[in-house]
Amino acid sequence: MNMDQLKRQAAARALEEVRDGMQLGLGTGSTAKHFVELLGERVAAGLNVIGVPTSEATRADAERCGVPLTTLDEIDHLDITVDGADEIDPELNLIKGGGGALLREKIVAAASDRMIVIADDTKWVPTLGRFPLPVEVIPFGLGATRRGIEKAFAECGVSGQMAVRRAKDGHVFVTDGGHWIVDAQLGRIADPASLAKALSAIPGVVEHGLFIGLASSAVLAGGEGIRVIERR
Repeated sequence: MNMDQLKRQAAARALEEVRDGMQLGLGTGSTAKHFVELLGERVAAGLNVIGVPTSEATRADAERCGVPLTTLDEIDHLDITVDGADEIDPELNLIKGGGGALLREKIVAAASDRMIVIADDTKWVPTLGRFPLPVEVIPFGLGATRRGIEKAFAECGVSGQMAVRRAKDGHVFVTDGGHWIVDAQLGRIADPASLAKALSAIPGVVEHGLFIGLASSAVLAGGEGIRVIERR
């Protein structure tokens, strides 16, 4: 079974949690795209749900698949958000943002009663940090913001190279919100909660890819089948 098939298996398992009448957060990325496609099939068969997309790419996918959409200005909460992750640790802390949608993903996850993370089992790690940590920043004053990020890293016992993310065309990657992303190669984050708090306090940092205490459960697909981990 290839990686794409594993991702679709995880998405299918998460879809079992969806009930008629639910308001859903729709994640971004290759695994979440499978969920949107499978959800569209259920909607075509009569399932009554409405979704809030976490990116313009997901909005386009949902519209193509016939999933009705709304916004968090029009509804006051979400029942479930289903989204992928770049890394998941045993406490169900996450690194997200490899696709650049971390800000909207975190807003939507925080507005949800539950967040189900779907992934292939290569995303499961004993400690976060192998995947570069995305930090979404305002372009203005970037030098000062980077110095603040470096100080936060030092205070939290991590260090590593930082680079402004580039798009495939070589230009600076710009998020849906008009911001830039700095990716930090940290290797190992011993205390992700402390680092998350320190990064959030820096002027110029819009959001960061550490999702602490947001995931309720993780659905991991691997060669031996599906594994569901609930947050302790």
